[in-house]
Amino acid sequence: MTALRGAAGGAIALTFGLIVLGAWVRATGSGLSCPDWPMCYGHWLPLPATIPPDAGYAYYQVLSEWLHRLVAGVLLGPLVLLIAALSWLARGANPRLPAYGLTLVLLLLVQAGLGGLTVLDQNSPWTVALHLSTALLLFSLLWLIFERARPVGPACGGAIDPLAGLVWLLALGTMASAAMVTKSGAALACSTWPLCDGALVPDLGNPLVRLNFVHRLLALATGVAMLALVVRTPSGLRPLAGSALALLIAQIGLGGLFVLLDASLWAGLVHQAIGVLTFGLLSWLLWRSGGGAPAVREHAAHARLSRA
Repeated sequence: MTALRGAAGGAIALTFGLIVLGAWVRATGSGLSCPDWPMCYGHWLPLPATIPPDAGYAYYQVLSEWLHRLVAGVLLGPLVLLIAALSWLARGANPRLPAYGLTLVLLLLVQAGLGGLTVLDQNSPWTVALHLSTALLLFSLLWLIFERARPVGPACGGAIDPLAGLVWLLALGTMASAAMVTKSGAALACSTWPLCDGALVPDLGNPLVRLNFVHRLLALATGVAMLALVVRTPSGLRPLAGSALALLIAQIGLGGLFVLLDASLWAGLVHQAIGVLTFGLLSWLLWRSGGGAPAVREHAAHARLSRA
């Protein structure tokens, strides 16, 4: 279980970096700098001499997209296979772990296919949003394996907290809508913040304004639901819930800063990075609210019997 938890923790860190790197690729307009897939200009390693002069992209953009693919295929892929194998070996401690490991492999295959689809579909907003959503699902599943591989710790209830699940879903929808906003060119469709064009409810006739406004509504709903979750969270999980709330507040503030700085590249990247980190903590909180590791529950049961 220790090896599995370590591998899951490493994959969590790697996936976080990969999603942020994907945000960099998107923010710098490098998503189509490798126009073919899985190779780049017909080569596994694109060198300056292999890139046509009329490609329309700087070499750093090509390297950014190529590095994103390299990390996903060469580093994360084998690590996911290792986690699946370790999950099978740990089935005696938790019989659900093999199913988690298999689902992780399937998600990675879907994610790789969606990466190719985004290129073939010219980075359309819906494919980019779907690609990011699948990456976040994989990220969340890694947190589940990390949590279920925990040998000791405080026992939690057996059922997932519905409110924690609602916050998780709202956060996922908020981040998916953010990808749609960015790729649709709607990042500054609402020119002011926190109001949209100075109005509580703007004119929704413009589809870009409508998309931006829906994203803001989802962020607001996530924040309100998160506040309610912190209030009702058990004391043992309150530090984790409080950390997630603090990051969420910072994330909303960075969204406003992004507008006020006229879509600054670095503000957007930090906004994305904190959003992914917040989603990771929300995932961990969700899985911790749904029960501890079997060894923990068994230990608690033995303790109750001893006291009886």
